[in-house]
Amino acid sequence: MTDTDVIIVGAGPAGLSAALNLARSRHRVLIFDSNRPRNAATLASHGFLSRDGVSPLKLRKIGLIELEQYPDVQHKRGLVERIEQVDGGFVVTSSGETVTARIVVLASGLKEILPALPSIRAYYGTSLHSCLVCDGYEKRDQPLALIGESADLAERSLLVSRWSDDLIVFTNGTDAISPEDEARLAERGIRVERRAIEDVVGDRDGLTGVRLADGEVIERRAGFIRPGYLTNLDFIDALDVERDKDGFLVVDEYGRTSLPWLYAAGDLTPPGPKQLIVAAGQGAMVAGGINRDEMLTRFGS
Repeated sequence: MTDTDVIIVGAGPAGLSAALNLARSRHRVLIFDSNRPRNAATLASHGFLSRDGVSPLKLRKIGLIELEQYPDVQHKRGLVERIEQVDGGFVVTSSGETVTARIVVLASGLKEILPALPSIRAYYGTSLHSCLVCDGYEKRDQPLALIGESADLAERSLLVSRWSDDLIVFTNGTDAISPEDEARLAERGIRVERRAIEDVVGDRDGLTGVRLADGEVIERRAGFIRPGYLTNLDFIDALDVERDKDGFLVVDEYGRTSLPWLYAAGDLTPPGPKQLIVAAGQGAMVAGGINRDEMLTRFGS
């Protein structure tokens, strides 16, 4: 016997959606959540039908309130420290407490690594964002910056140009954009600025510009950051589960990992960060996969 049927690690849209659908399928569900979402600084999220413009934290709160009507769902605040596989399921350790479950769903999200600029946090979530689809519409027709050092920076530049014809891409002294890509971007009216950045600057109304290392300030009113991402999965080091070259958990269409009865949904799965509505959809798919796998286990294919 286990303490619960399913343990879900993470109470973002993927984890809460999985919990809701599992509860409605009469599973006993326990959610562990550290309450450290990477989008905590974002004041409004977009693209979630019926919730367009709501803050990610409020969306999370609404989800937890909805789950309170299901008596077989528990929610515990705490950081999961270790998950081990045992006969008949898994042992999950959080804040010194151990709980057993037949099934585990990983939906703990990612950690963002922002460019090392002293003032970037002051404008992140208001003037500067990481999700183009989520926040591009609100920044339309403004003088925009795109700051990053990754190999996909040229592609992201083209995406940003859907919302503004006034775009400057800052590579912060790196060769993130090739001369060939720079020429193609110039044809679209997109300027590439290769000099190193000292900081972003602004006032009480928001971002006003990007200050380069040589002291020049280039006026910008808003923009986007290409952060790095960490999967932060040290707590499953005891599990032999497949990951891709970037550390994301390899899953199939139902969120099954390479380890039986271990599932994953949301940002932890390739290709990484997702819109909230996409993550929620993946959580629902995982719940469906769990129901399907249990049925096949009990009654055969």
